[in-house]
Amino acid sequence: MSRSRTAAVMSSLSLQVLAALIAGLAAGAAAQAWGIPGGAGTVALVEGVGQLWLNALRMTIIPLVFSLLVTGIASIADAAATGRLALKAVIVFALLLVGATIYGIVASMGLHAIWPIDPEGGRLLLAGAAGDAAVRENVGGGGLAAFLTSLAPANPIRAAADDAILGIVVFAIVFGFATTRLSARLRQPLTVFFEAVSETMIVIVHWVLRAAPLGVFALSLGVGLRAGLGAAGVLGHYVAIVSLALIGLILLTYVVAVVFGRVTLRRFARAAAPAQVVAFSTQSSLACLPVMVERAIDRLGVSPATAGLVLPLAVAIFRITSTVANLAVCIYVAHLYGIALTPGVLFAGAVAALAISVGTVGLPGQVSFFASIAPIALAMGLPLEVLPLLLAVEVVPDIFRTVGNVTADLAAVRIVEGRDATADPEAASGI
Repeated sequence: MSRSRTAAVMSSLSLQVLAALIAGLAAGAAAQAWGIPGGAGTVALVEGVGQLWLNALRMTIIPLVFSLLVTGIASIADAAATGRLALKAVIVFALLLVGATIYGIVASMGLHAIWPIDPEGGRLLLAGAAGDAAVRENVGGGGLAAFLTSLAPANPIRAAADDAILGIVVFAIVFGFATTRLSARLRQPLTVFFEAVSETMIVIVHWVLRAAPLGVFALSLGVGLRAGLGAAGVLGHYVAIVSLALIGLILLTYVVAVVFGRVTLRRFARAAAPAQVVAFSTQSSLACLPVMVERAIDRLGVSPATAGLVLPLAVAIFRITSTVANLAVCIYVAHLYGIALTPGVLFAGAVAALAISVGTVGLPGQVSFFASIAPIALAMGLPLEVLPLLLAVEVVPDIFRTVGNVTADLAAVRIVEGRDATADPEAASGI
């Protein structure tokens, strides 16, 4: 690896945050073993820095989520209005997202039943989490009537102040669909306004994330001071659980492609492999687009017109792994805190995850992680304090997110094509 390439890799924010996590845990464990200058005062200062960084991220959640949902719904409505093929693609995307969401809940709950979190390791990790991490009132705790009431906040401003995210999400969805019924003269300035709001929030999040190594170091230093290195095993367990859920989704996507795309398993696997390699190495669906178009046309029997419309549309508005991975993270947080996941809580999380997946497509990895998961966690009544530590180890799950998205894009374009695939060129040529 050249020196310039090494420098580029080391400049990656993801690697910097991961390095900050490791350094913070190690420094905290060392200080715990040998003492720390200033004692409790130093610990409080370190935790205050971490909490400040976390609060800076949290202040963007409501305006970012609302504006992203409004503009996301507008973009999907515009895409569906461009023709029957685009409308069919949007319907396929929606059905796949709903199916993936159901799978994500079942898979995550099943993985925790088979391989639960180590209680002692979880206790150690939470012992150093920023702030008091007081568990919010669980959204399912008030029964069905309370849940239904939460879907339509009487005062959206108060709901935003109270972090009642589910009501805000529903209000944003209704608002977004309502804008599509306006005339172009009225709709365009409104859409531009919310695009400006979302872009402004993203700029602020980028500013905050520039300090992510410092913030994560402070948070992980606090964990190390209170728990030593005992929390590291839980972070590894978290990476494994989320990655396994995503790997299961990728395998399930092969089945969907075979059954509904009317293509053989061998053919789909061979067609998807080059795009998956690019996805694995770049963690960018956009970078995979040229390869996906070529493989869809040449290896999956998709017409150039279908591939040229559906695949760019998929990259723009469709992320099948979003709901699966985001729910896996939130379910992990719930198990970490020992919060009961009632059907009402899971349904609230599913609704929020589906809605958020519409608005956060195309956001950079670190921005997407917090902008996607924090609203779902709030909708499920979960604390946010542990999320920065999970963000630090998102490097590995993010790889499987991209591979899963690319695989699903190819499955979707094959399903939209509809007709049976022609003879496999690779099989005919002996490749």
